[in-house]
Amino acid sequence: MAVYTHLGAEELAELIANYDVGDLVSAKGIAEGVSNSNWLIETSGTSHARTSRFILTMYERRIELNDLPYFLGLLDHLAERNCPVPRTIHDRDGAAFRMLDGKAVALIEFLPGVSPTHPSVEQARSVGNALAQMHLASADFPLFRANTMGFADSLTTLESCGEQGLSSINPKLPQMVDHARAAAALDLAALPNSNIHADLFPDNVLMLGNAVSGMIDFYFACTGTMALDLATTHAAWCFDRSGRNYNAKLGAALLEGYEALRPLEKAERELLPEIAKGVCLRFVASRAEDWFDTPDDALVTRKDPMQFVSQWHFYNEAGPSIFT
Repeated sequence: MAVYTHLGAEELAELIANYDVGDLVSAKGIAEGVSNSNWLIETSGTSHARTSRFILTMYERRIELNDLPYFLGLLDHLAERNCPVPRTIHDRDGAAFRMLDGKAVALIEFLPGVSPTHPSVEQARSVGNALAQMHLASADFPLFRANTMGFADSLTTLESCGEQGLSSINPKLPQMVDHARAAAALDLAALPNSNIHADLFPDNVLMLGNAVSGMIDFYFACTGTMALDLATTHAAWCFDRSGRNYNAKLGAALLEGYEALRPLEKAERELLPEIAKGVCLRFVASRAEDWFDTPDDALVTRKDPMQFVSQWHFYNEAGPSIFT
């Protein structure tokens, strides 16, 4: 989440008036993440509304307008099946999103909870369980979206940055291009699919104590390999911020929580180390691209791609033992 576009109080109030949520009381920009502009919205509420707090999102980058019915419909599908995700708030005409100055905007239910900075073992177990619940609940979601952040896309992104560009971030970064080429050749077609979050970092999970109260920011969600989603979550939750230190207890708990609802198939488990390496390269590539694409005046902190270079080396050295 971030703020790239600045909307005045009058514009925000006029926009919120299109929803049956009461009048605008306050709006605060959220300065986190790298892709969209977001505001925490509070309204006067209505007698039938479940909440008076919402997240307003303006889609700025990486989001295709044609993908919004998938993203927002998936939220509603999962919420109806009691998964801990926010509902989309539809406007008075029933639309899940509106256009404002040529950009799409959507109002999303605000869920209580905080994102853990240093996850506990029980929190990791709960996240694994919630991820499996989401995979099972979304299997019958009728819409399809291809994964636009696949391993081949990571290779293309790194190559587009160029050796000189990558070296300007870190002299060791160009070495990852060959590894990305190997990951792009990995065939996951035989592994079981569902609809996946694909970006379940701790800042995309809200917790009340050790329980997951919300999984948010579904804007990388797609129809894809469930083991890929599990590997992404593993890479996101089980290392410190440097990427150099792996927490085995968190990793074990995450897998235990997941398999309590959905046991992995043998083929999934065998491929998880290679999938995890490909996941790391995805974030190496996206962070390198964002390094160059993020405007200097945006309220966003650039993220270091070298964190995931370190994690790639860990998975490469640890091999299958990490997932058994």
